[in-house]
Amino acid sequence: MSNKHVGDLVLSQSQIQQGVSKVAEQLNQKYQGDSAVIISVVPGGILFTADLVRELSFDIGMDTISCPHTPGDSNNNSTIVFHQNITIENQHVIVVDDAIESGGTMKRLVSYLSESYSLKSISIATLFVKPGRVDIPVTQHYAYEMPNNDMLIGYGLPWNNLHRNIPYLSKLIK
Repeated sequence: MSNKHVGDLVLSQSQIQQGVSKVAEQLNQKYQGDSAVIISVVPGGILFTADLVRELSFDIGMDTISCPHTPGDSNNNSTIVFHQNITIENQHVIVVDDAIESGGTMKRLVSYLSESYSLKSISIATLFVKPGRVDIPVTQHYAYEMPNNDMLIGYGLPWNNLHRNIPYLSKLIK
């Protein structure tokens, strides 16, 4: 794996694990004694979703949704693909992704799910958010707010569709 794009460390594996636990704790408190459907935004959210669900103590169903986009582009108009392998009608839905960067894609996904299905509630769970993100009018559970809008890679975040499998988060060197 070429590391010429890997810059300064932003979140180590141990900080990521602490962040996963922090978000899991927020969700466990909110949904204790209830159930929810986790909808993972793929492919980016796969790693965070896998780590997160193993720490959840309430009943969950799982599904996936995708909406290919260019990192940093808040005007994502690509097609939303939701397989709906299980019913989400009258369920609490938690949309899980690795990060909210510009927030444009997440806002579209939340609107799509809210408008297309009759949900008990919808919220977002993510490892981190960036300060330049758009406003998304639903509850957001996250561990870290980044100090700036630097482009990042690793832990699900790609550069040129590579580097998602780096187990930590680093600044991108273009």
